[in-house]
Amino acid sequence: MTDQTWNPLLREQIDWHWAKQLRDRLDGLTDDEYFWEPQPGCWSVRPRGTGAVPAQAGSGAMTIDFAMPQPDPPPFTTIAWRLGHVIVGVLAVRNAAHFGRAPTDYQSFEYAETAEAALAQLDAEFAEWQAGVETLGEAGLARPCGEAEGPYAARPLAALVLHINRELIHHLAEVCLLRDLHLHSHRHTDRHTPRQIRQEAS
Repeated sequence: MTDQTWNPLLREQIDWHWAKQLRDRLDGLTDDEYFWEPQPGCWSVRPRGTGAVPAQAGSGAMTIDFAMPQPDPPPFTTIAWRLGHVIVGVLAVRNAAHFGRAPTDYQSFEYAETAEAALAQLDAEFAEWQAGVETLGEAGLARPCGEAEGPYAARPLAALVLHINRELIHHLAEVCLLRDLHLHSHRHTDRHTPRQIRQEAS
């Protein structure tokens, strides 16, 4: 088909996943789930000054654990850490580089103190990303990513959009899995599904 427009297709791919498979799985996320450490030594988002790993980043009351180079094997991470990575590294940094958001990075970002605040950050950055992709139109998707994407500078922005879609699906699926693990670790489920149990508890 020579008249196919790709910009809506790229946006609809992640929009459909967000609306039909993902976002309602995150509703009602509690602080207990957000900060839960399934095993000792997890990386997380913590009150400033309480981290025990080599480095912490963040400009506010909370900091995110990290180390350079990353340990091998990488440490297990909490929902708070994974959401922080998605909000900042996947979305906010790209929104700043490509769509006019105020500059930010892991060091300067103000990480959420609660699960509710983190989901609000996620929603805002996702909406800004999707709106930004829409402004690219068809011609913009073919434009090179530019120096903000380092060794991928010459790749078209369409490749970046596909990469961000993959990152969102991948990392937020991890968050959903951790929610299910927390649920099954803290309550007898019988034959109820995780979603049914969450609905009964609300």
